[in-house]
Amino acid sequence: MQAAIAAVHDEAARAGETDWPQILALYDLLGRMSDNPMVALNRAIAAAMVHGATKGLELLDALKTDARVADHHRVDAVRAHLLELAGDREAAVRHYRAAAAKTANLPERNYLLAQAARLSGELGPTTEHE
Repeated sequence: MQAAIAAVHDEAARAGETDWPQILALYDLLGRMSDNPMVALNRAIAAAMVHGATKGLELLDALKTDARVADHHRVDAVRAHLLELAGDREAAVRHYRAAAAKTANLPERNYLLAQAARLSGELGPTTEHE
């Protein structure tokens, strides 16, 4: 299943040409096969790309009570991205910064802080966390 999802991503010449409905269908199948919170996280992204950011945020909320990922930086990063898509820049900045504070991976942390800075209109990454 994961190889099929990767293949669908690879088929798109540009991100905007991704067959998100097919990816969502594959994540639906994968989710039935495996109780994996990262599958649920990726399914929320695919659902947002098909049905809108609000639907993705709705699915993401279900992970708040999953102890396996409730405090994982990727949940905050995805929430930030979906909030940005939904037009809530202020909340997106908070979640990008929260995600950055939770990761030990320096390039990932820098990317997340740069996203927060871009949205907040700052000139560069900040170490301040809300």
